[in-house]
Amino acid sequence: MSEYVIMTDTGCDIEFDTLEKWGVGFSKLTFQFEDGIEHLEGDMSNSEFYTRMRAGEVSRTSAVNVENFKELFEGALRLGKDVLYIGFSSGISATSNSGKMAANELRDLYPDRKIIAIDTLCASAGEGLILHFAVEKKNSGADIEETARYVEELIPKLAHWFTVEDLVYLKRGGRVSSAAAFASGILGIKPVLHVDDEGLLINMMKVRGRKQSLKTIAQKYMETADDPKNGIYYISHGDCIDDAKELESMIVAAGGNKCALFTSIGMIIGSHSGPGTIALFFLASGR
Repeated sequence: MSEYVIMTDTGCDIEFDTLEKWGVGFSKLTFQFEDGIEHLEGDMSNSEFYTRMRAGEVSRTSAVNVENFKELFEGALRLGKDVLYIGFSSGISATSNSGKMAANELRDLYPDRKIIAIDTLCASAGEGLILHFAVEKKNSGADIEETARYVEELIPKLAHWFTVEDLVYLKRGGRVSSAAAFASGILGIKPVLHVDDEGLLINMMKVRGRKQSLKTIAQKYMETADDPKNGIYYISHGDCIDDAKELESMIVAAGGNKCALFTSIGMIIGSHSGPGTIALFFLASGR
């Protein structure tokens, strides 16, 4: 069995040192505020990033390009290792398509190597949780094809449920209407959203108030998770760790497991969801 490396992008919202500990290579997406200065994700602290967003600055993002992925993949290929790329949802970003294009181009240059690129149709720590399971599978002794098949089986089961503090950020990206954003600000209406089978953000329901939105997400976990009592779930937050811990407390109080990992929503996802976002990721019978 040939040695292989799992690779990803920073749309997964897993801390870089954790990815390195897992042995996962990664390419960084980029963002810029209105000053036009381009930053790689991780160049700025999350605290500074969200402080600037709360002050009214607008952040724009860019996908990883094909050449960056080729450089990342070739680092392993030149060492005689195969590559399994597990990427950010094509329903939200062009990043995974760039990864697939890079893989296609490199197969001609490295005909003896296996290069597999998978669009997870997942975002943030949903992609991160897929990576977690892939790393576990690899560490169990699975070869690259077995791990790739396992990931493909998990993708339609990876549930994403989230809420945002302010709809203005989703409005900028065309995810909600101006009227909905206005009503949210005036009436305290909070959306509860998920990522569907095509990797797109879908507004599922509206509830009144922050606490009720967290309760609704906790209920979705208890109702739909494969194993709410013992299963693994991740919680991501946009600079609001106290709310993330409150969501965990709601799940535990309902008989669920404790959170396996809290992650900070990075600059790429955060540019579109804004500060105050809370997201829950877990395996279910379906998304």
